[in-house]
Amino acid sequence: MSRIETVGTYLPPWGQQWRREAGPDEDVVTLAVAAGRAALSRHPAGGAGAGVTTVVLVSRDLPLLEGGNSAPLLAGLGLPDDVQVVEQVGGAPAALDAVVAAAPGTLVIGADLVPAGAAAALIGADGAEAELVGRIVRSLPIRSRGADGIGRDYHDPRLESQRGGGVAVERLGLVEPPVVVAGVALKQARALAADPPALPVTGASAALFAIGALTGGGVVLAMEQASATAVRVGSAPVVRRDEPAARAPLTLTQTPGPEIAISLAAYERAFDSKLRWAAGACDGCGTLAFPPRYRCIACGSEDGWSLTALPRAGSVYSVVNVHVPVPGLPTPYSLAIVELDEVGVRALVKVTGAPAGTTSIGDRGTLVLRRVAVRSGVPDYGYALLPDASLSAPDGADTEPAPAGARAPGGNR
Repeated sequence: MSRIETVGTYLPPWGQQWRREAGPDEDVVTLAVAAGRAALSRHPAGGAGAGVTTVVLVSRDLPLLEGGNSAPLLAGLGLPDDVQVVEQVGGAPAALDAVVAAAPGTLVIGADLVPAGAAAALIGADGAEAELVGRIVRSLPIRSRGADGIGRDYHDPRLESQRGGGVAVERLGLVEPPVVVAGVALKQARALAADPPALPVTGASAALFAIGALTGGGVVLAMEQASATAVRVGSAPVVRRDEPAARAPLTLTQTPGPEIAISLAAYERAFDSKLRWAAGACDGCGTLAFPPRYRCIACGSEDGWSLTALPRAGSVYSVVNVHVPVPGLPTPYSLAIVELDEVGVRALVKVTGAPAGTTSIGDRGTLVLRRVAVRSGVPDYGYALLPDASLSAPDGADTEPAPAGARAPGGNR
């Protein structure tokens, strides 16, 4: 049994209300960081990362299969680099298994690309109790993706019902019917629960969105192909949602051309300051420089510097819109010089979450982790400005995003 202190959810702004698309600068790591930071922001002890000793990332869309994704994940979450990270390939049942088996101090994150979304659960000493009801693990590879990278779908509703998930649920022998069903379409969920809420995803994060959709205690059922896990959650956990209103996907131009090369030496040298969003503070006079400089720009000292966290909010000092085609960088996009709050530091960043040309001088925004580019097959992460105005619904849309547990006319398909 475990206790869920907080749940954080994240949906990209692009797509439809019930089926979101990852932005051109998003992947599983950036999605996971957004959901994880949402969960940690409500930690009772205060401060992102307080008491976290282990991070479990469950997904079927990990960006790097060799070398791993642990370092950028920890840096984006603001966690120390000695925190244990478990990267697990799996869907909704695997994420639910991770939650119920987790020790206090564990942050479990599920992230998916299609449909896109991520959710995280912080396990602690207090909070909603989560107890395993049952687990059935069987094999029926209706959907598969082998070493060749090619996905195959043998979708057959009757086969799934008679030999797949239907058999798994039958073998669970649930005495108490589920309140929420994760990992399947709403139509299938309605055959298993009386009035289940629609969820915006069907992958690993669906199990955590399901926990966040609870309005009280009840059984959460997670399914994938022929496997199923059922967990009883004692009460509704504290939930913090980062779910902006849906808007039409951007129309961007991809320019063919040679791949942008990467210097691993430069990548490693800039990693901590860039991904942890930290400036170098001169050990002599304390002047901040971003990125850190060998020689202090104020006193000229070369005695060294220490990393100091930068504010994640600021105002646009200057902005330009780029239409010049560059291989590997979808165009158009906006670049902004952002004056960070209270520290006198300005940073050059891309604008995210808003169409090019819609950001103006003086606009307020938040710095968020994004994938700046893919260089030589390596995701190159950095920070981008998410304008506050981009979180508002477009004209004619709802001003308040619907929670993950709301009802959808068609559900997730």
